Amino acid sequence: MKVLVTGGAGFVGCHVANHFASKGHEVTIFDNLSRKGVDKNLAWLKENHGDKIRYIIGDVRNYNEISEACKGQEVIYNYAAQVAVTTSVTDPRTDFEINAFGTFNTLEAARNYGDNPIFLVTSTNKVYGGMEDVNIIEKNNRYEYDGLPFGVPESRGLDFHSPYGCSKGTADQYVHDYSRIYGLRSVVFRMSCIYGTHQFGNEDQGWVAYFIIASILGKPITIYGDGKQVRDVLYVEDLVRAMELAALNIDKTAGQIYNIGGGIENTLSVWNEFHPILKKLLGHDVPVSFGDWRPGDQKVYISDTRKAQRDLGWKPQISVEEGITRIFNWVKENPGLF
Repeated sequence: MKVLVTGGAGFVGCHVANHFASKGHEVTIFDNLSRKGVDKNLAWLKENHGDKIRYIIGDVRNYNEISEACKGQEVIYNYAAQVAVTTSVTDPRTDFEINAFGTFNTLEAARNYGDNPIFLVTSTNKVYGGMEDVNIIEKNNRYEYDGLPFGVPESRGLDFHSPYGCSKGTADQYVHDYSRIYGLRSVVFRMSCIYGTHQFGNEDQGWVAYFIIASILGKPITIYGDGKQVRDVLYVEDLVRAMELAALNIDKTAGQIYNIGGGIENTLSVWNEFHPILKKLLGHDVPVSFGDWRPGDQKVYISDTRKAQRDLGWKPQISVEEGITRIFNWVKENPGLF
């Protein structure tokens, strides 16, 4: 099978590329290598697979480049993106050009040059906005939903919030509609917090990895808000498994949208519940400072993953504490990467 991974040197992309290359598929990575750390992920892939993976340095904003990459591809995983809400606020034009226009270019390239491809895009829970209408209960260490016992379903109305939410939401809806209008076998994954090895997280994005890396390196950590914010977290290997299952079950998944995350069984408050796990791994306390809430930051976001469980026969297998421990050990074993 011929598999194209845009943003293939990024955190999720490199795991997907590694997975399919390990199974003997023809994998092509398309990436402009603009994000910090992706050169190290690319080096890891080359070390593992050598010339078994095809590497193209290109940008989804360039239609000719992405069209060339899409020629003859059977499965296209589109991960090329600007990924930080804060960056979108300071530079909304670039955010739009990458997330909305870049996805549009990739869709058109897939439609015109792919081999009747399966097209999967990673969207975001930010398409649901601040969800101000949902009642939140404050407890000692966390916030909880009042009235969403399984988390947020795909039927939730869209309410794009922040330039990032708008650009990803635009891409989300284009991908969804291309299935209806053109028959493209497309699938949308609206993702919650994904974490894992080869994630070079920073203060704006990839907070689980960032807190682990910063605590090991002794760098300052700022918690924006009160630390009680809750997210459902999903280890990257569980995500890769879901993405493969979506392709294998395309007769059922084509044209569908799935909320993908750890679900109600894998939730974590950003600091109040994360801190004890990190303190235990480190063997000492982790000093932090607190800052103001950031725009669009939801007090709670938990994905209702029952649709994915029903259609894919999928459930997360890696617990929160096990996943955090895996990243912690990876950082400790690879100090040269940081």
